[in-house]
Amino acid sequence: VQLVESGGASVQAGGSLRLSCAASDFRFDNYAIAWFRQVPGKEREGISVIRVPDGDAAYADSVKGRFTISSDRAKNTVFLQMNSLKPEDTGDYYCACLLFLGGGRPTLQPILSRHTAEFDFWGQGTQVTVSS
Repeated sequence: VQLVESGGASVQAGGSLRLSCAASDFRFDNYAIAWFRQVPGKEREGISVIRVPDGDAAYADSVKGRFTISSDRAKNTVFLQMNSLKPEDTGDYYCACLLFLGGGRPTLQPILSRHTAEFDFWGQGTQVTVSS
C-alpha cells in the first residue's frame, strides 16, 4: 500500500488549495484517512479525518469551517479542500490510513488525537506555505 499526497503549494493568505491523498494497491473496505499538519519544532497535528465507507468526517477546531475533507472511493483518493488559508496553516501535510480490521464505526474525533504510530500507512507529505 502506498499513499501519495499532492497539491501543496505557496499561496497568499485568504487563498485556497486542494490537497489529494491517493492510495495505490489498496484493497480495504473499512478505514479512515486522516490529514495531519506538521510545523518544525511542533508535534504533528491531526486536522481532519474521514471514514471512507460512509463519508463521516471530523475536524480540528483550528480548521473547522475552512477545510473540507472528501473522498472518491472509485479513485481511492481523499481530498482536503482548504479555504481562507492563514499563515498559521503553513506546514507539511501528511495523510495517514487507519484500518478498522475489527469492523465497527469508531468515533472519528478522537482519531485526530491518536499517536502517529497507531496509523497503518503514511504518505510522504506535501508542503503548504501561506504568506501574509
